[in-house]
Amino acid sequence: MPWSLYLALKQLFPSGRNVSFFSILSIAGVSLGVCLLIVVLSVMNGFQKEIRDKIVETTGHLRVEAGSVIYDYDGIMEALLGLEYRGENVIQAVSPYAYGFVIVQNRKVPVFPAIRGVDIAYEAEIVPFNKFLISGSVDDLDNDSVIISSGLARKIGAHQGDVLELASPLIIEKIKEDEIMLPREVRVAGVFETGWTVIDNNTLFCTLTLMQEFYGLEDGIHGLTIRLADGYDEEVDLITGKVNEMIAQGADFPLGVRAFSWLDLNRDFLFVLQLEKSVMFFLLLFVILVSAFAITSTLLITVVRKTREIGLLAAKGAKPIGLVACYTFQGFVLGVGGAVLGIAFALLALANRNEIVGIVANIFNKEEALIRFYKFTHLPAHYQSNDFVWVVLCAITISTLAGLIPAFRASRMKPASALRDE
Repeated sequence: MPWSLYLALKQLFPSGRNVSFFSILSIAGVSLGVCLLIVVLSVMNGFQKEIRDKIVETTGHLRVEAGSVIYDYDGIMEALLGLEYRGENVIQAVSPYAYGFVIVQNRKVPVFPAIRGVDIAYEAEIVPFNKFLISGSVDDLDNDSVIISSGLARKIGAHQGDVLELASPLIIEKIKEDEIMLPREVRVAGVFETGWTVIDNNTLFCTLTLMQEFYGLEDGIHGLTIRLADGYDEEVDLITGKVNEMIAQGADFPLGVRAFSWLDLNRDFLFVLQLEKSVMFFLLLFVILVSAFAITSTLLITVVRKTREIGLLAAKGAKPIGLVACYTFQGFVLGVGGAVLGIAFALLALANRNEIVGIVANIFNKEEALIRFYKFTHLPAHYQSNDFVWVVLCAITISTLAGLIPAFRASRMKPASALRDE
């Protein structure tokens, strides 16, 4: 073993002791930073994964729209269901829909929710309504009833079986033509909750026939929702391109028809989620930087205390590069030790995260607030190997660089001056 590495280990682990107090504090500082980074990144990954799964679960993988009303869509549905990708049928289900906004009133409380008209026979293959329903049944949905989200139900005080008044924006057009369009009375067939606030706060489902009547679409639709077969989630962009290629070459498709993946439709939102994760990584990285400054300060003190020993080594022929290696290697060892312990602590904390959150929520009596506003009864977590690699590399690199300043100070000492030091 080179003398520089041997000396570094002897300073970190002095004879007669398992480890120095300096090494314990330095490793603890690095491990704390690594632990915080991994815990936060894993929880952020968990939230991202849950949100991405909810988006796909509630809106499908792809949408086909034209920017206008689409008529005679049966042929389009057949063509989409027959699409092959790498020799396999990749489209599991296709469902027509129409969407817009309506005026809803219950007990003289008006709201303006988004409304989505669907053919329940097709839509049930894309959206698992039975999983989301907290009251009522999909079988009760007809042309005189609707299914409303839990947030909307709270806003207007509606429950299953209540009668609501729905008014279409076409009322304004009818008034211009000196016609009267009365509100439509509909029954609440059920209340659903997906766990995704965007939908749960202000959404209403009805039959496609009722929606076509509300918006005067006749037998037209606004688009088609597509669900891919299992195993093709990661290739949704490639399949979207394949669908658009088929649309461009098919004579049966109306002008302006185009397919959009769920990634295209939510790209800005997903970018914000990724940006939040990157910002958290950047901010928490300063915990490791603070630990690195502590390592630098302690190693500088060591250099000052061992000035005569360093001078003696130089007088015996030790080269400056050896002294640099001695102190940078100490930073490297501290970084590796801190990274290993930090990962262990992080995995332990993540394994017991729900118990920890439960204890904190009980102390502050905020468990109901977590469920209501953040929509989780458990704290999600998802591990990504690249996060672990980046955190470990940053911790080891920063700790190693922390030894450079004391290393250069030691390497620049003159043997004669160092030996005269008192």
